Amino acid sequence: MLPRINLDMDVLRTFVTAFELGSFARAAARVGRSPSAVSSQLRKLEEQVGRALVERAGRGLVLTEAGEVLLGCARRILELNDQTVDGLRGSELEGEVRLGLPQDFAETWLPRVLSTFARAHPAVRIEVRTERNAHLVNHVMTGKLDLALAWSGGARGRSERIAELPLVWIGQPGWQMTGSRSQPLPLIAFEAPCVFREACTTALDRKGLAWRIAFASPSLAGLWAAAEAGLGVTLRTAFGLPKTLAVLEPGASGLPALGSIPVHLLRAEREPSKTVAQLASILRESLAQELPTPRRARPRGGG
Repeated sequence: MLPRINLDMDVLRTFVTAFELGSFARAAARVGRSPSAVSSQLRKLEEQVGRALVERAGRGLVLTEAGEVLLGCARRILELNDQTVDGLRGSELEGEVRLGLPQDFAETWLPRVLSTFARAHPAVRIEVRTERNAHLVNHVMTGKLDLALAWSGGARGRSERIAELPLVWIGQPGWQMTGSRSQPLPLIAFEAPCVFREACTTALDRKGLAWRIAFASPSLAGLWAAAEAGLGVTLRTAFGLPKTLAVLEPGASGLPALGSIPVHLLRAEREPSKTVAQLASILRESLAQELPTPRRARPRGGG
């Protein structure tokens, strides 16, 4: 059996911090080390795991497959380490966090996450708002929200792409296209502007399929109710999909194939408070357990 190797916690923290802040220069300042010392830490980490973690791409660097695996593991290790230390010391986070997110995440997943956070940090007040995507981005950029999950990114350095979700057609189980190609397909969608509505109509236009908006609603519950009633089909992700509805496979249903949509974690501040950072970490890790993780770019070595 090969000897066990204990990864250096300080080195792991520097590795993760570099990605969360967007550069090694900021990471060096955060952990109180020189840029050359941070580079030495990276080399030490690569020696410990016996794999290259980064590779050069032009002026910057990108994670290797091993680097991607280590980044996710390092976050979980650090989170457990910090929770253990805080628990033993009896330390307690305080303050308020204003959180925004799309309706897709609010009904089933978020209550479980917030319940866990509230039990661990009862002195923290969390204000949650569900908004349309454009409003979420705007509220974070203007400081009305501290954190948000959104379908599109914000300012560089304050937006982290944490997942990629397949777009799917949704309708009654067994639904299939009927009639001729010229017969408009009844669609269920949010009121414009909406990233899902645009993706839906673009996919149909590219395939030359006629469509019409049969039901428009400002709420996700309204979309689900209309789909359950058989008023048409809608396009979303399968996250939080009611059991009464089904994902319609493009080939069998006659609908066009679709792409995917990213999930971003937006922050109002580049260097948020400890309370905001802790909630962001829990949101990221909880979502990572349910969603696929995208390949992410390596931060540049400069600033």
